[in-house]
Amino acid sequence: MGQTLARWFDSDIGYSFRTSPVAIVAAAIAFICAFCSAFAGWVAPHDPFDLTTLVLSDARLPPAWHPDGSSKYLLGTDDQGRDILSALMYGSRISLVVGLASVFFSMLIGVALGLLAGFKGGWIDGLLMRLCDVMLSFPAILVALLIAGVGRAMFPDAHNTVAFGVLIVALTLTGWVQYARTVRGSTLVERNKEYVQAARVTGVAPLRIMVRHVLPNVTGPVLVLATIHVATAIITEATLSFLGVGVPPTSPSLGTLIRVGNDYLFSGEWWITIFPGAMLVLIALSVNLLGDWLRDALNPRLQ
Repeated sequence: MGQTLARWFDSDIGYSFRTSPVAIVAAAIAFICAFCSAFAGWVAPHDPFDLTTLVLSDARLPPAWHPDGSSKYLLGTDDQGRDILSALMYGSRISLVVGLASVFFSMLIGVALGLLAGFKGGWIDGLLMRLCDVMLSFPAILVALLIAGVGRAMFPDAHNTVAFGVLIVALTLTGWVQYARTVRGSTLVERNKEYVQAARVTGVAPLRIMVRHVLPNVTGPVLVLATIHVATAIITEATLSFLGVGVPPTSPSLGTLIRVGNDYLFSGEWWITIFPGAMLVLIALSVNLLGDWLRDALNPRLQ
């Protein structure tokens, strides 16, 4: 593990990362957010979703530095007395899990279909690209709203796991198109190169050529797109939760926390919605900056 990390730091990408202060700061912020979210059960000072620990008399307390605040709650409490800082850690975990899972499945479907369309061509390529055109003709948020709404109507009393699955499917079906079109364009270039022609002449199966020869040469744009798409998926999930069709209220994500705090924004309890909104912006911005750095680092023209 140590040797692998050392080789990475000595590589061109490692050098680009070391010499980019923006990438270092963005990676540090993203790591801290991911760490606190993944280990919220140990890092968070309170369990905001344990009803036995909630004290209604502590509801809507301002942050600790406010004259009326309490040192027990660093960022204050919400309308139910839940610690805002702890709620951010638990809510970020839900947003990150849904975002990362949807990006993974979108990438899996999009890369497979893009490879098939670009390598085979013909009617398969035409059919898949027309399907992509149809998907792109509708705003992604509307398609996600439709799928999430239908899923909630079909499973009104569903368990949280089913609700998360419906949300991940909704984000996946709106995100695979970008990967398919990107991989298809790169595959159209790679399939006519000499190493692919040589593999065909030697009798290598088409599936093996796509997986072993073409796929490694089209992963660069896919990794950049996936990095940027993580931030988009997290924001889309937060939007759906804000509109009430995302994750269930019993397991609120950042979007749900923003929606709850929005009801108290003009009554003076600004911290209930400002801190979840700032957390969402911080995560999305750090991931986007990492995606921009990775795009430049993998661009041979900028080397």
